[in-house]
Amino acid sequence: MRKIRGAAFISLDGVIQGPGGVGEDTTGGFEAGGWVFRLWDDAAGEEVDRLFGHDYDLLLGRRTYDIFAAYWPYVEGEAAVMGEAFTAANKYVLTRGDAPLGWDNSIRLGGIADVAALKRQDGPDLVIQGSSTLYPPLLAAGMIDQLTLMIFPVVLGKGKRLFGEGSVPSLLELVAYRASAKGTIIATYQQRGDLPPMPDFAPPASTSEREAERQKAMKRGEW
Repeated sequence: MRKIRGAAFISLDGVIQGPGGVGEDTTGGFEAGGWVFRLWDDAAGEEVDRLFGHDYDLLLGRRTYDIFAAYWPYVEGEAAVMGEAFTAANKYVLTRGDAPLGWDNSIRLGGIADVAALKRQDGPDLVIQGSSTLYPPLLAAGMIDQLTLMIFPVVLGKGKRLFGEGSVPSLLELVAYRASAKGTIIATYQQRGDLPPMPDFAPPASTSEREAERQKAMKRGEW
């Protein structure tokens, strides 16, 4: 059985949009593209090398696939080695659309059930890059075996979040972490399941009339 390993560059306020280039993803008026390289250091580079330092297949959302397909097959210079590796790797694309996948070794997946079937097969680990739309359904299904977040010390204010619409409450266990010289925290998590029940020492709910009125106001959307 394969493992699914996610890795994301993320800001302190949870944004993962457009880390790699100025024009990578400007949807929603995002203007901070390329932010990750303003704070790049050896620790982040070492983590990327570790992520891709063995056999892997890529698991991508459609927009991240389009970004990759327009860049990596054509890149030159030192980055051409990574471009050749990404082109050679199988790229599984989770998409509801039927637009052509023109990059070599690209395979369409129609839904989470297809991902689950792929995960049950023998083969290299599936590595997620970017692809914010993949995390909520995969986490909800308990299918993320490892999640590494490279948390950069920057607040971006707007942009696509890693845990966006559709995310469900769940518990993660920290299994490894380090901090870089520039303040980037590299933390690796595994899924542990649902949130635990409230402990006995949790503070009791208020029974005051004022709290009762506040609760009513929340239900009416007035608070």
